[in-house]
Amino acid sequence: MVYLVAFIVLIFVLVFPGWWVNYTLKKYSINYESLPGTGGELAQHLIKRFELPVTVEMTNLGDHYDPQAKTVRLKEQHFNGRSLSAVAVATHEVGHAIQHHKGYRLLNLRTRLATIAIQAQRLGSIAYLVLPVLVMLSRSPVVGAVFLLVAVGSMLLSVIVHLVTLPVEWDASFNRALPILEQGGYLSKPELKVARKILLAAALTYVAGALLSLVNVWRWLQLLKMRY
Repeated sequence: MVYLVAFIVLIFVLVFPGWWVNYTLKKYSINYESLPGTGGELAQHLIKRFELPVTVEMTNLGDHYDPQAKTVRLKEQHFNGRSLSAVAVATHEVGHAIQHHKGYRLLNLRTRLATIAIQAQRLGSIAYLVLPVLVMLSRSPVVGAVFLLVAVGSMLLSVIVHLVTLPVEWDASFNRALPILEQGGYLSKPELKVARKILLAAALTYVAGALLSLVNVWRWLQLLKMRY
């Protein structure tokens, strides 16, 4: 019974953050003609206002700021949409551009760690595929342990990237985007309350990924403990 409860709690913790983020963004994606412009137009306006060497474009991937290309990328519904979600998300991503322009240390650290993590994940994937063959051929537990540690290490690096990402996202939402919307008079007070909820969702986008990474590391550590 205890294991069942623990399993249900674990599933809830892993699934709820992602579901809540998607629910919040979708709920406030209704277009309002009263808004003066689209999310893409607001992003371009803010970039010009803050004199950022940044471009804006539409993407089929998730909303994000690319520090290497110095580009704010928004999904179609946020680039062309006149909704509170479009406004909040566009301002949030411009918040990342402002972080980059001002040399925000955690953003720079995340960018470097993410580059390393991509290479480490590739190495971990190779280790996962090669591990059974090498163990079978060498019959050495040391070889298996080394490759398992490589796989766990790559996942642990992913956890670190997610943990660094969380304060970066929070800063982009509440130290950059929200003050811009409040002080710039872009939204009314009722609209600002909604924008705050959306910005919270944007800041917590990576929570589910961080939790899942932790679970994966724990699972591999348990496997390592059982085998060795």
